[in-house]
Amino acid sequence: MLVSDFNFDLPEDLIAQAPLADRAASRMLQVGRSTGQLSDQGFRDFPDLLRPDDLLVLNNTRVFPARLLGRRGGVKSQAVSAHNPAAHDFLQGRVEVLLTRQLGSATAADRNENDNDWECLVRPGRKIQVGERIFFGEREEGAVDKEDALQAEVIARGAFGERTIRFQPVGDFFDRIARVGHVPLPPYIARADSAADRERYQTVYARERGSVAAPTAGLHFTAEVLAQIAGRGIETAEITLHVGLGTFQPVRVERVEEHKLHREPFTITHEAASKINSALAASRRVIAVGTTTVRTLEYAAACAAQAGGVISAGSGEADIFIYPGYKFQVVEGLLTNFHLPQSTLLMLVCAFAGRENVLRAYDHAVAQRYRFYSYGDCMFLA
Repeated sequence: MLVSDFNFDLPEDLIAQAPLADRAASRMLQVGRSTGQLSDQGFRDFPDLLRPDDLLVLNNTRVFPARLLGRRGGVKSQAVSAHNPAAHDFLQGRVEVLLTRQLGSATAADRNENDNDWECLVRPGRKIQVGERIFFGEREEGAVDKEDALQAEVIARGAFGERTIRFQPVGDFFDRIARVGHVPLPPYIARADSAADRERYQTVYARERGSVAAPTAGLHFTAEVLAQIAGRGIETAEITLHVGLGTFQPVRVERVEEHKLHREPFTITHEAASKINSALAASRRVIAVGTTTVRTLEYAAACAAQAGGVISAGSGEADIFIYPGYKFQVVEGLLTNFHLPQSTLLMLVCAFAGRENVLRAYDHAVAQRYRFYSYGDCMFLA
């Protein structure tokens, strides 16, 4: 199967550059999963399209300011310190770091020095070498505030700008990241991040910190819409998948089957596992909000198939790649945004509802001037 089979033409002016003031004011294209029938709706219609016995599953991950702007500081053997004013004479050039996955233990009780290790993407990707150090927290006038300073060393190198870096320990790492970091808006949003993005690029039910990109299908929900869903007696469950490189990495091969996804951490609680298993046992529809939710549920189902058929509570790392030909085990309905051409996310949607149906729906969305990508409109396939 060719990656080019998942291409489509999109006018640049349909790429949403900013969110709507009202989350729930988004448009929604309803797509018949088996028929391909299309219906133009508004997202506020979504609760009415659910059945009373549906289970709606949400990804409650929370985005953190994972985009860091710093300066190169040479190799470790040249002893300089981010707290030493003399270090600034040695700073060589600007570098951008996008943290994609934390390595090591996630619990404070088991934390060790390796928990400051992160997989990341760096720019310029070719120039940053193993052993180099990067300093963050520099103000415009060139000084470093000790309360904001962060220092990291590059300890491993991968392809396409991928690196592993080790941060020097600080008292509260994520508090410092919150002060120094920027919202990791996607590169197709041609503007700088703003203070408003810190909350707007989050779902209203975001709780578990760890994502470098929002699960964007959830951005349309408001407290009022969730209350309407609950008022109809529709059950909801929350899982967590921290969005990392696996979700948005580009496909650099010609054939779909040759692509490999990076792993992303997930958690399914006992409560969520119980709700999912009950729905499946009763042949009730499981509706996933977002492709990240789909991949978590289907990965858990694949693990369950090897362990007796019941989805288990717990944590792990998902690397499931879903493309046409895949047989879905859990999900029967999907709310999702419109995705990039030739992306793994578009391939997943095509696997769910058929490539011809989905690409026809995309052509319709372009003709009707739907807003595309992260801050854009959505589609409901069932």
